[in-house]
Amino acid sequence: MDLLSTLVDKGLRRELPTREEALAVLATSDDELLDVVAAAGRVRRQWFGRRVKLNYLVNLKSGLCPEDCSYCSQRLGSEAGILKYSWLKPDEASRAAAAGVAGGAKRVCLVASGRGPTDRDVDRVSRTIEAIKDDNDGVEVCACLGLLSDGQAERLRAAGADAYNHNLNTSEATYGGITTTHTYADRVETVRHAQGAGLSACSGLIAGMGESDEDLVDVVFALRQLDPDSVPVNFLIPFEGTPLAKEWNLTPQRCLRILAMVRFVCPDVEVRLAGGREVHLRSMQPFALHLVNSIFLGDYLTSEGQAGQADLDMIADAGFEVEGADTTTLPGHRAAAGGGTNAGAGTNAGASAGPGCGGHHTSGGCGDSGGCGGGAAAGGACAPCGGPAGDASGDAPPEARGAAAAARTDLVAVRRRGAGTDLAPNA
Repeated sequence: MDLLSTLVDKGLRRELPTREEALAVLATSDDELLDVVAAAGRVRRQWFGRRVKLNYLVNLKSGLCPEDCSYCSQRLGSEAGILKYSWLKPDEASRAAAAGVAGGAKRVCLVASGRGPTDRDVDRVSRTIEAIKDDNDGVEVCACLGLLSDGQAERLRAAGADAYNHNLNTSEATYGGITTTHTYADRVETVRHAQGAGLSACSGLIAGMGESDEDLVDVVFALRQLDPDSVPVNFLIPFEGTPLAKEWNLTPQRCLRILAMVRFVCPDVEVRLAGGREVHLRSMQPFALHLVNSIFLGDYLTSEGQAGQADLDMIADAGFEVEGADTTTLPGHRAAAGGGTNAGAGTNAGASAGPGCGGHHTSGGCGDSGGCGGGAAAGGACAPCGGPAGDASGDAPPEARGAAAAARTDLVAVRRRGAGTDLAPNA
């Protein structure tokens, strides 16, 4: 396909595709799917080889969120039967983090439900970051606490945080249909707060909430302009007891097309496969490794993932390798431009820089992985997540749209182990 050849060439040069090209990726047929994966895989390998970075979520405070994000199991008025608990103590959080690190995780993501942290909360999280850093040599720590006020990002960085996660989640045009208690602009401002403090930005999206192809392209283009170092892609888990419980709009094929589109638009960024991969990709998860270079290990915030050992087996069986703690994640040209914890290494440093995800602004970068990657799609923290509740468009077949026909509630398991319980975590 001429389209794919063009997109590969642009990806290898870090050039921005046109909107029409990005939309064309989402419109490809199932007969073309393997060609799409192979093409985006060439771009992925150019910048990241066959390495897969592992991340691990620790839910510091679960449920009882005052925000009304429609996708979130922790939202105001949620009837989802999730774990609810207040702040973990620093030593409890450090023990939970150690389980993920022992399983191979390079980054620990600390998430707390709520609109945003108070100054007292920042002090509490700062002590937790220090405890985790003291107990785990070389681990990266990303915080995901919601909307930040002036000075809070600087305090988190001073405590040892490497990154901050706050997702845009969906297009600006449709954001108000998903959340009324904060705005799209609030999210952009928080990512910029983190970037301004020198944290590595992590900001992504949630797919499967009924958005159109145009919405998906809009948010990914906005992310490229915002220029985070990490872009987590969450797939909505429709929790019973939330307004989007009936939104089963995704097929494995559509998920792969979305991931490919993100890789073409943001070729040299850490694209992270986050919440919902087990539910929506199912047996096709290994194909996604040809598109993303980062995943979450084990469970998410309020839902269970597949066994941690199964994640490791999948990576090995697909011919990939877990990225070591001594390996820099980002390519050298991004690290040299201020790519947070990844500064100083990488490949292809001589390539010509483009805007946004293709070239990294000098202002630095930091962000959100959808509840630090587990996000809304996985029943993540309210304030750090979001997405549209528009028409169920896109390429899902008619029988997979709407309410009951495609509902697979057997695939959604509420987390009952790990942080906030007496049971061992899944790592």
